Amino acid sequence: MNLGKFPYCKKCNAWRVFAVLAIVLLALPFVTDALLGRGWVRIADFALLYIMLALGLNIVVGYAGLLDLGYVAFFAVGAYNYALLSSPQFGLHWPVWVVLPLGGLLAGFFGVLLGAPTLRLRGDYLAIVTLGFGEIIRIFLNNLNAPVNVTNGPQGISMIDPVQSGGISLGTTKQVFGVTLPSVHLYYYLFLCFTLLVIFVSLRLENSRIGRAWMAIREDEVAAEAMGINTRNIKLLAFSMGATFGGLSGGLFAGFQGFISPESFSLTESVMILCMVVLGGMGNIGGVILGGVLLVLLPEALRNGAGPVQQWLFGKTLVDPESLRMLLFGLALVVVMLVRPAGLWPSTQRRRELSDDDDDVVKQELESVYGSSK
Repeated sequence: MNLGKFPYCKKCNAWRVFAVLAIVLLALPFVTDALLGRGWVRIADFALLYIMLALGLNIVVGYAGLLDLGYVAFFAVGAYNYALLSSPQFGLHWPVWVVLPLGGLLAGFFGVLLGAPTLRLRGDYLAIVTLGFGEIIRIFLNNLNAPVNVTNGPQGISMIDPVQSGGISLGTTKQVFGVTLPSVHLYYYLFLCFTLLVIFVSLRLENSRIGRAWMAIREDEVAAEAMGINTRNIKLLAFSMGATFGGLSGGLFAGFQGFISPESFSLTESVMILCMVVLGGMGNIGGVILGGVLLVLLPEALRNGAGPVQQWLFGKTLVDPESLRMLLFGLALVVVMLVRPAGLWPSTQRRRELSDDDDDVVKQELESVYGSSK
């Protein structure tokens, strides 16, 4: 008897997978600290932040099909909102449970401001406008130190309060049930909770009426409008929802770093986040998470490994590790896009669109659901 065909057994297997995954995620900072050092735990923290950003951009690019090259602007809005309200810059030290939601709402408002004038733009034209919006925000923050000093200009804002609530600060080492948790470990668990929340919201949106409307607009906006979808409101909602996730991530970034400046929100960051979505698989939450993890860990692995490998092969360093890192990183992206144009883990629909033989793809999907006929 094949018990795997019974729904109960499938549900048991799913719960086992979730239990193992939960144990791995909970133990990851301790294992990483012991094997690779605390610096890699900090890299894992940044990976979670970038996953949140990539999931937010996936709503705009993956679901609604709107190419956004200025997404880092919402990241900057959330970060500066936290910095201005939780630092000596204005002498304000507001509680985190007020500052973080406020940053998300403010970024969502800026998302509507970006979306409203661009409703009739598509493709390259939309990309150019959003790119300009991102640069306007960065330059605006860079020059908002005169005649009234608000953002401290290119010098940035320092001494930002760490994330704290109820007298408990994540900026210092804590003892929890006899276990010592450094600051980077505490932030890891905080970021993990927010990342799981963003994943949950993304899953609910994907299967909702709004998510299906976004995908209809992505496939054919004219047909979607003919079917009665209010494309204007739905597209504005996509910009707003994606921007809200970016603003939330920016606030967490400011509290984690303790210092921000306009240099942290350049066009390169927007391109990197977009690469996470495209490389992992647009429209697929699992693929976006995979892309975020790879594009955060791969450059650091190349940075730390390029020098020792050259020493082992040639006895000296021929190429600067930083330059070689970017060369290998770009080469890896090109190879992946040539071999897997739909991404490493594409959605079913995206894989079908880029497949040479649609019948084979449909047959494989049916066999995966109902089993082989043999």
